[in-house]
Amino acid sequence: MGFCLLTLSSVFAQRGDRDEDKTLSPYFVVISDNPEIDALPLKETSVNTVIVGSIADVTVRQVYVNSGKNALEAIYTFPMSTRAAVYGMQMTIGSRIVRAQIEEKKKARADYEQAKQEGKRASLLEQSRPNVFTMNVSNIMPADTIIVELKYTELLVPEKGVYAFVYPTVVGPRYSNKERSDNAPDDDFVRTPYTHAGEKPTYGFGYKLEIRSGIPIQDIHCTSHKMRVNHADLRRATVTLDPSETAGGNRDVIVNYSLQGGQIESGVLLYEGADENFFLAMVQPPNRVAKENIPPREYIFIVDVSGSMWGFPMEVTKSLMCNLIMGLNPGDKFNVVLFSSNADIFSPTSVDVTEANVQRALDFIKGANKWSGTEVLDALKTAYAIPLPDQDMARTVVIATDGYVDAESDCFEWIRQRSGQANFFAFGIGSSVNRYLIEGMAFAGGGEPFVVTSEKESAAQAKRFREYISTPVLTRIKLGGSFKAYDVEPAAVPDMMAERPILIYGKYKGKATGSLTLTGKVGRKGWKQSFDLSKVKADTANAALRYLWARERIKYLDYMVGQNADETNPTAKQILALGLKYNLMSNYTSFIAIDEQVVNKDGKQVVVKQPLPMPEGVSDYAVGYDAAPMLMRSGAVPNGKGMVLESAVVELEIEEDETEEEEIYSLVETNPEFPGGMDSLIAFLSRNIAYPQEAIDNNVSGRVFLSFVVEKDGTITDIKILRDIGSGCGAEAVRVVKMMPKWKPGMMQGKPVRVQFALPINFVIPEE
Repeated sequence: MGFCLLTLSSVFAQRGDRDEDKTLSPYFVVISDNPEIDALPLKETSVNTVIVGSIADVTVRQVYVNSGKNALEAIYTFPMSTRAAVYGMQMTIGSRIVRAQIEEKKKARADYEQAKQEGKRASLLEQSRPNVFTMNVSNIMPADTIIVELKYTELLVPEKGVYAFVYPTVVGPRYSNKERSDNAPDDDFVRTPYTHAGEKPTYGFGYKLEIRSGIPIQDIHCTSHKMRVNHADLRRATVTLDPSETAGGNRDVIVNYSLQGGQIESGVLLYEGADENFFLAMVQPPNRVAKENIPPREYIFIVDVSGSMWGFPMEVTKSLMCNLIMGLNPGDKFNVVLFSSNADIFSPTSVDVTEANVQRALDFIKGANKWSGTEVLDALKTAYAIPLPDQDMARTVVIATDGYVDAESDCFEWIRQRSGQANFFAFGIGSSVNRYLIEGMAFAGGGEPFVVTSEKESAAQAKRFREYISTPVLTRIKLGGSFKAYDVEPAAVPDMMAERPILIYGKYKGKATGSLTLTGKVGRKGWKQSFDLSKVKADTANAALRYLWARERIKYLDYMVGQNADETNPTAKQILALGLKYNLMSNYTSFIAIDEQVVNKDGKQVVVKQPLPMPEGVSDYAVGYDAAPMLMRSGAVPNGKGMVLESAVVELEIEEDETEEEEIYSLVETNPEFPGGMDSLIAFLSRNIAYPQEAIDNNVSGRVFLSFVVEKDGTITDIKILRDIGSGCGAEAVRVVKMMPKWKPGMMQGKPVRVQFALPINFVIPEE
């Protein structure tokens, strides 16, 4: 067997060393006080939405102003709905309007860079994820005001008769363990500056929504912002942002409305284009059958306990998990996997739903440490590796996370390849979750996404989940009839488990004739609904159908190709062709607008990344205290050994000097749990660490670097793997550090303070 040599060393240098490693990670902004530079060129973003029937048409307006004395290039990262089909963009400078063109992504980037160097104003819209976009605006000259407008459309899908229009406002910080030298260009958005938790956005926010319905509007309200609602006309309503909410761009806007009698805008829509015809069938679901005998099931709950979840999101998660677990049937079994930089299992095998087991599981979740890192793929692998209690028992996997991780495509592919092993459901927790990850995981697993934005919603969403999985509404759904449809999406309609309409997009040849028929099973009975298309007229007002169909096809291909496949990939070629043909944004197409007037002859300009607000309710742990030097503007002052922050976090940077090392050692030497000082600590860790068999088999040895924080009460938190050697060594080191007893807390001026340490552990295989 091997053994471990253990030493205690200095805390890693904070942002400086992070830059040395060129890690891809967000950081806290330092606002420049240089009057020559406008560090905040985005002055306002506003949204104007018109909903006709079930189709929303949205215009997003971004206003950039340069109040400094240097030419600027502004870079702004922002989210959008995963259902959005972005079909247009224009740039306005004074009285000049430049309409953007759709181009292949690399060509659009090259054209933009050339225009920038030539001193021309240009704007470039690129997609990093289906819900994350980046706007680049070059050569914003002093006193310039440049307005960029982009347009998109999306289909609203009601559930239980309630429509919801969601406008995401801010991209949450993404955890990434990639080095910047290894990342793809689409991952650049991860390295984004953020303001601190609780600070208002640096730009204004505006919002207006108009609803036009063929059925009287019964109820309309906004759950996220204070709004003014004008509903004087039964079939038309207007919603505008209250003036007190102009700083509300740090959380998603959510407007819910329903129609009279719980009806939905169902039926078939047709659009006849110049060369192609499109249809959309939106069919009211049948009523659920009475609940019958349901065989026992196994539920595995995966819970994100990483830094960004702590505070409001974690409290919401605990409440949600309590509701979910306590709502299981007595014959079911369950398990819990916690994850951050590593995964932790509640039980090696799933346990029965008993009062004692439920309480132990809730205590397990509530006792979780706020670790760093968001290794969601490891958590998925850990959950699926749990042995199934009974081969005839159906497994359901439920994940709860804010989704702040840069690993979407890996997760989608991993879940998709195992879609037959479990039903998969995803809960997004927080005010501005990564909906692409949440919806994508559910899509890949054939399940359903849920989003919980507040603690008061957790009980209702848990109830909705239980109702959703209890009895499918409709199964074995088939599309038929004499209607000549082709290129239908989805190709196979999955079982319907929620009371929402059936949606089928497609194309058709010639005139719409014949019938479109849907069949299926409601419980044990057959179900059928037909539409006589000779009674349905094509309408030019339905032109959005071509975008919606193409976006639905691109969405399917996006999940299948993965995020960073290049344009030579056959599936990527299909996405590129669709984007160019239908004038749509995609991972392989971009919008580019160039004003041919040369305004900056030498081409020199200052690059400014527009800082984003921390999503409401998310703490600074989402970025991490290892970015401490970026807090200088908040009052941090040097103390000769590192940084003393207003929040009383002490970051000790000890040089290789025996006298200074003694100051770290003194915390150990005076700790009553380690009466022998450093020797006792080394003995404790060495006694408890087991050299992983995988590392022995693979002849792996080397040094694992961890960091951890001794809290004011002496508990150990924020355990991070700074450098791993693989084969389970890093996970084993974390496991044993978590076992350490309380320390005597560090003291400064007679008061306890948090102290962060770095710990190298040498895994050495001795010579025989």
